[in-house]
Amino acid sequence: MIDTLIRNNMAWARARMRADPQLLMRFSEQQATEYLRKSCSDSRVPANEVVGLDSGEMFVHRNMENLAPSRDINFLSVIQYPLKVLKVRHIIVCRHYGCHGVCAALDSNRRGLIDYWLQLLADLAHRCAERFDAITDFKTKINATCQQNMRAQGEYVGRNRFIIDAWCQWQTLDIHGWIYSVRDGLIRNFDLTAEKTMDVETFARRSWCPDG
Repeated sequence: MIDTLIRNNMAWARARMRADPQLLMRFSEQQATEYLRKSCSDSRVPANEVVGLDSGEMFVHRNMENLAPSRDINFLSVIQYPLKVLKVRHIIVCRHYGCHGVCAALDSNRRGLIDYWLQLLADLAHRCAERFDAITDFKTKINATCQQNMRAQGEYVGRNRFIIDAWCQWQTLDIHGWIYSVRDGLIRNFDLTAEKTMDVETFARRSWCPDG
């Protein structure tokens, strides 16, 4: 199976070179993008392909459940570098419906180390329990939690010190909140955009529409 991946890579590289002989050389010399996308690690969500962007056109950070822990050095590094070096203009916080990690965070099964990471999401669901407990359909509850998590992570990104510093220095930077549906391949844009510190409150508002 691994050999198949190597052969696929060779075929991909040849095809790219035939289509544009200078493309990979340009990529090797510089990275230029206006977009940073925060996504879940789910293999069903190809970050750049679903928005029609090619390799090198989007800087991507992925982790389980698309979380933005304020003390996670990986997350902080991925925020600082695109802001300071690439000068990205848009940060897209994109969750997806039907997330298996959300399902794991909501049930009572023990899975080991991942439980500690998912605790951040379980705590979020607990804070919204009054609304979520009224949802009897489990799939709908998962989608509602996915949307609430998108809002929460968008808020956490907007309150990050690197982001606040960028805004204070008049750097053009927008944060957007999206939901991707694995079922139909479409992105739901909830018109959640923060262009300055006071806009971050739009992510914190407790409204949701589980249509995934």
